[in-house]
Amino acid sequence: MGAAAAVALLAGCESGSAPALSLAGLTKTADAIPSEGQDTCPLAYDITKAAKAAGAEGASAPGSVKEPGEAVATAEGGKRAEADTPLAQNPGALVSCVFHIGQEEVVVHTAATRRPQAVAPLAPIVGQLAGSSTKDLIAYINRMAKAKTGEPVVTESGNVVSVRLKLDGEGDAVMVVGAGDARHPALDRERIAALATSLADQVA
Repeated sequence: MGAAAAVALLAGCESGSAPALSLAGLTKTADAIPSEGQDTCPLAYDITKAAKAAGAEGASAPGSVKEPGEAVATAEGGKRAEADTPLAQNPGALVSCVFHIGQEEVVVHTAATRRPQAVAPLAPIVGQLAGSSTKDLIAYINRMAKAKTGEPVVTESGNVVSVRLKLDGEGDAVMVVGAGDARHPALDRERIAALATSLADQVA
């Protein structure tokens, strides 16, 4: 990300007004993230505000508590998309950011694609985070296909929630939030839904 863009992003965060989410904008953001990742999340997510809204205890901040020094943000798709991959077949981009609340990891994946369903390229991520069987994963993706914008859809495991995001212009967008793991969810179903809803509202 260039200096001017970074200043503009910081200004938006400080004023509380993030630019509207768009396919072109998210793709540009993803393309600007180095292949090895970067130590800041380029999207205007306030994890402390979201944790408070969810009633989650513990200090919250960007970055991993389990693997300090690892990249906070990584990206896929956009210019990186290889032929025959989901984000090439349905052009789009994915930006993934790592946060923590207390000693628990929280990962936030934000994707936008030219056509529905933006959650489809994230199916392997959902399956891995939730420990879902193929049958359960298909059922979950089908539930997401019917979800309204802003409606949190929690996996059976209770540690992953997806929210369809409002997108400025053409395309489809989704946010997938994972907290803890399938055997030890960091938050109960109501709290993780509230966490995801707050984060989604921040980019609406």
